[in-house]
Amino acid sequence: MRAPVQKLIRRPSRSIPSIILALLLLTAGGLGAWLLGHRIVSGTWPDRAATTLDAVGSSTLGSAAVLVTAGIVAVCGLVMILMALWPGIPERVEIRAAVAPGLSVRRAGEDVAAGDPVMEAGTRLSAAAISALASVGLGSVLVSPQVRVAVVSTGAELRDAGQALEPGTIPDSNSLLLAGLVAEHGAVCTSVARSGDTAEALAKVLRQAAAGADLIVTSGGVSAGAFDPLTMLAQAQRGEEAPVHLDFVKVAMQPGKPQGHGWVLADDGRRVPIICLPGNPVSVLVSFTTIVAPALAQLSGQEMADGGTESLPGRPRLTARAALGWQTPPGRRQHVPVRFSEAPTGSDVGDGSGRPWVTPTHRLGSGSHLVASLPAAQALAVVDAEVEAVEGGDELPLIPLSAS
Repeated sequence: MRAPVQKLIRRPSRSIPSIILALLLLTAGGLGAWLLGHRIVSGTWPDRAATTLDAVGSSTLGSAAVLVTAGIVAVCGLVMILMALWPGIPERVEIRAAVAPGLSVRRAGEDVAAGDPVMEAGTRLSAAAISALASVGLGSVLVSPQVRVAVVSTGAELRDAGQALEPGTIPDSNSLLLAGLVAEHGAVCTSVARSGDTAEALAKVLRQAAAGADLIVTSGGVSAGAFDPLTMLAQAQRGEEAPVHLDFVKVAMQPGKPQGHGWVLADDGRRVPIICLPGNPVSVLVSFTTIVAPALAQLSGQEMADGGTESLPGRPRLTARAALGWQTPPGRRQHVPVRFSEAPTGSDVGDGSGRPWVTPTHRLGSGSHLVASLPAAQALAVVDAEVEAVEGGDELPLIPLSAS
């Protein structure tokens, strides 16, 4: 869709008029002198240490000074146009330093020349990007709309945040986590719903969620338990005519081993894709970062460099060194929430690598239930499946977290 550049900023804007402080200067040599940012710039220079000029020019070709903070430099040194005068301007000014012609003049094409690329297709429109578009004269641009995401958490044991808990119940922290992650990645959370532990209840909630969404993300119910609602729904509804189609896989990652995907038939006939994440909060964060975030980027129109996925979110961006060691799960790629820390005592800080140091945010490492330590996490340290243990000083690739 085509969006006006002004409307890409959500909060209302107002126009601030520019105040140009300018007086006309004409010199006997025919070249102008002007002050930009409170500096006198002269086209000709008298052969003496200092010179004094009238601050206000006359109608005859005499000497005068110009005070200006912004304006257009015209031919023969004319500075346009007198808009507002600085109250209390002195009658005469003294020039004490020689300057070159054209100093402090911003020339056309200094920022970008005609034909230079300003922004690539697939660029996410930040405040700076919108400003750049407006600066080159664009009033509207062709954009991809924000992806609409519906969040569904499963489990009859879930309760609203702050609600009194009975035995066998827990707060629903996953729906808040997912809704926040959706917003942090530039998408729009259209709804947050909760389902009980039956296939029928879940199917109804999913159909409702699909109505206004481009993607559905669920948490919980993807394990092999007897009462996991998503697995029960997958078994109950099979075939192309089923309104919900789900498949499940086991991914060699920790946390986040059980994963699911499929589609939900919306009332308008669309097949809305669905990504099903595990139920433990750290698993939700890791799975969203490595699986959902790249999907959102592609749905929103972000292009991949050279056909690869390295440029998408959820991929390692930098390398750090482990400040301490920890154990890893056999045969699974580990994602450990970490924070940047000081170099450990006695380490070879001056090794020349310039790598930052990281420490797990919790003493138990990548445990999938350690939700209270997540706010301290700045990145996910990635440990390959064949690494048996991390030693202090080991170099690890990092995936930055969206809010870090």
